[in-house]
Amino acid sequence: MDSGKKTGLRPRPNLGFGVTPSDAASPKLSVSPPSRPSVMQAPVLVLNATFEPINVTAVRRALVLMLKGVAQAEETNHSEVHSTSKAIPVPSVIRLLSYRHIPQQSRALSRKNILLRDRNTCQFCGISFPASELTLDHVLPRSRGGRSSWENLVASCYSCNNRKGDRTPEEAGLKLQRRPRPFTLHTSRQLMRLIGHRDEKWRKYLFY
Repeated sequence: MDSGKKTGLRPRPNLGFGVTPSDAASPKLSVSPPSRPSVMQAPVLVLNATFEPINVTAVRRALVLMLKGVAQAEETNHSEVHSTSKAIPVPSVIRLLSYRHIPQQSRALSRKNILLRDRNTCQFCGISFPASELTLDHVLPRSRGGRSSWENLVASCYSCNNRKGDRTPEEAGLKLQRRPRPFTLHTSRQLMRLIGHRDEKWRKYLFY
C-alpha cells in the first residue's frame, strides 16, 4: 500500500507567515460548554497587520498567538475557551500586531498543506473526510521512481489507497479528480474565499 505514513512528511510548526510559537511554551487551553472539542480545529482567518488576509489556521494556534501577544481577535464566534486565568471568546478572524513580510513562493511540502490544497477530499473518489481519515498517495508509486512532490502526492481515503496499492490510478481503474499542483499564494487565496462564502465574518476581509 502506498501510504502517506511512509513519505516522511511532517507539518511544519509554524503558520506559514513567519510566526513560530513554541509548542512547549504554549498556554494550556480547554473548551468550556457548550463548545465541542472539535472547535479547537475550526478554521480561523489570519490577517496581516495591514488587514490583508494571509493564511488560515486552527483555533488552537490562533489562541496561542493571542495569548502570546502576537495577534488580536478581530471577529469571534459564540464559544469560549478557558486559559489558566480567564475565559476567551473563540476567534473567527485574528490580526497580527506586527507586519509580516510574506514571500511570494509556494508553501512547504507537508501532509497538512497537501490536505489543505485538496480540501480534505479524496482525489480518487471525491468524498470529503476528516484529516484523520485521509492519507497521502503517490500517484506514480515510489517503487517506480515516483517522487514525494506536489505533483505526485494527493490526498486519499484509506479505501481508495488500499484499492490502488502499488499501481498507477489507470492500472487500478481509478481517476484523479484533478491534476495535483503546487500550493501557491493563488491557491491559498482561492481556499480563503471558498471558506469565506460559509463564514459571514470573513467576507469583509476577503471580498473588497
